[in-house]
Amino acid sequence: MDITELDYDLPEHLIAHNPAHERGASQLLVVDASAGVDEARCDGEIGRFDQVFPGQLRDGDLVVANDTRVLHARLAVQRPGGGVGELLLLEPVNAADPLTWRCMARPARRLRPDMPLVCTDGSTIRCVSREADGLWIVELPSHTSTDVAGWLSTVGDVPLPPYITPGNQPADRYQTVYADEHGSVAAPTAGLHFDETLWASIRANHDVAHVTLHVGAGTFQPVRASNLADHDMHAERYTVADTTHAMIMRALDEERRVVAIGTTTTRVLESVYGPSASPRTGQTRLFIMPGYEFGCVGAMLTNFHLPRSTLMALVMARAGTQRIRAAYARAIAEQMRFYSFGDAMFIHGPGITRS
Repeated sequence: MDITELDYDLPEHLIAHNPAHERGASQLLVVDASAGVDEARCDGEIGRFDQVFPGQLRDGDLVVANDTRVLHARLAVQRPGGGVGELLLLEPVNAADPLTWRCMARPARRLRPDMPLVCTDGSTIRCVSREADGLWIVELPSHTSTDVAGWLSTVGDVPLPPYITPGNQPADRYQTVYADEHGSVAAPTAGLHFDETLWASIRANHDVAHVTLHVGAGTFQPVRASNLADHDMHAERYTVADTTHAMIMRALDEERRVVAIGTTTTRVLESVYGPSASPRTGQTRLFIMPGYEFGCVGAMLTNFHLPRSTLMALVMARAGTQRIRAAYARAIAEQMRFYSFGDAMFIHGPGITRS
């Protein structure tokens, strides 16, 4: 598949710089992926999210969401001599070591091994080494080892995407209401449309399970290879708990539909229960693109994604390239909002039958 297949033209004014005034007040476009073979049309319902989404769920559906929580991973630091800098912590180098992290740094070329970087609370981060890809390995202050996330919440900021207007919304609007496991540098944005009341209603009427995938910065980086097959897919850490595994296996065995809240959830489910059959804990580099045969996810809620992104390839794999083109064209014509704080679409199609 050529990279140009992931292109589309988006008017600047449709980028959502701020969230809707209420989580459920965003709009939802329903996309039927079962009508015809990749038809270039999309005439599904459009309406307020909290009014339309519940009606898309069927009796027996298993709803699965990613319960990751976004870290306050953006840190302002001061270099020796007074120069200022910034770190974006990405992930621990080793799960057994809470202090040693891989990060983006600015200005990266001014840093040196063993250089101390002073945080806003006076504590010191030590530079360890620079990796071949330009990322830095750093060591956090020793006193943070028992609660890194708690310390970051006092000295760091949530790393909002650059197109979001800073300071105009509460920090919790970039967290899902069911966020629990600290570890992401970006939110699983499909879940941002649920408020506490709607999510409680979903749980009361349907089986709900959680997976954890810690979203990395690579999720939103554009594909630079001219052919998708040549793209080096980023890795992200995930876990599927025993209780969730049992619920998913039961749903699949009973041929009930598994509904994924977001592309990150989809990536976990297809990594573990799709053709690759990966372990229930680890890192995934699964790149879902058109031609992929889904083994678990029967329906998916997702936002409108950046052009030339792996997320565009994923939704095209689920609904068909031409149908997604039609859906995006309709969303633009209807003045729907795009990206992290934007509107959403619900893709449904034929269920998954286990062989």
